[in-house]
Amino acid sequence: MANPWTGEVTLAIDGEQRVLKLTLGALAELEESLNGSTLVDLVERFEAGAFSSRDVLALIVAGLRGGGWQGSSRDLLSAEIAGGPMGAARAAAQLLARAFMLPEERAG
Repeated sequence: MANPWTGEVTLAIDGEQRVLKLTLGALAELEESLNGSTLVDLVERFEAGAFSSRDVLALIVAGLRGGGWQGSSRDLLSAEIAGGPMGAARAAAQLLARAFMLPEERAG
């Protein structure tokens, strides 16, 4: 079970509950995968509802890797994600928000 107070999000992939977390290492890998775009740009796209499926996939992969998963984005191409694309987008948005939430905001 994920702990939202530490930035974790749970997502069912192929019927298995996975814990996602954006650690510093996962954020660095995420930023590298953005091809010149920054994390601020990514946050702005999510805030504006202008994110792409590539953004969602990159966040899910980074969160999984931060949670200890050793796979890659190719492993998710045919995966069944609970809630489909909208479920994945919702989890990605939660993951991003929780990663940059201040501790006092989490408690309130």
